[in-house]
Amino acid sequence: MFLSKVHIPWQQAKNTYQFHQALWRLFPGCEEAERDFLFRVEQVQAGVGANVLLQSAIRPVGGEQSPLLLGQREFELNVPNGQRLRFRLRANPIKTIKDSSKGTVEKKGKTFTKTVRVPLLHEEQQQAWLERKLQNFARLESLIVKPETVTYFRKPKEGRSGKIQTVLFDGVMTVTDSAEFETQVTQGIGPAKAFGCGLLSIARF
Repeated sequence: MFLSKVHIPWQQAKNTYQFHQALWRLFPGCEEAERDFLFRVEQVQAGVGANVLLQSAIRPVGGEQSPLLLGQREFELNVPNGQRLRFRLRANPIKTIKDSSKGTVEKKGKTFTKTVRVPLLHEEQQQAWLERKLQNFARLESLIVKPETVTYFRKPKEGRSGKIQTVLFDGVMTVTDSAEFETQVTQGIGPAKAFGCGLLSIARF
């Protein structure tokens, strides 16, 4: 895998659609493929742009039409069981509930009430959510939870809008299943990956 530091100019960074288009330009020829990269916005400065941490399965390629590559390295996880790690994760902790106001849906001859995703707003709920996400491959040892501002978005093609409530987790974990750990780091943790969630940054403790 590759870990890159990327700068996206303000003109693209301030628009969600153009922001994603800018990231895709780092992978020429892959525009029609499923997204296989994760990212996290590290810093945004109005009028200047956004600095982004990007994790990808293939090497990003810079160019005149691409964001500026500030740094890049290739890495392998190779994390053994029992390894303690510092980590950072921006996530969108949610739960799914039934909502009768949304109507019903038919599946295999049965009627089900439609569901909606709602954010978990209390710190103890957010920590419990994270522990559930980690439970198959790591044990949480310590955690700092930092709530962040709400992100609003629009999806013109789908004719809808919404919002997500992100949280920044910083902590220490111990790996209990190295194979599953590698899978989860590669796939990302939780929903809203298109909005910069799910990238699990790690450092040996």
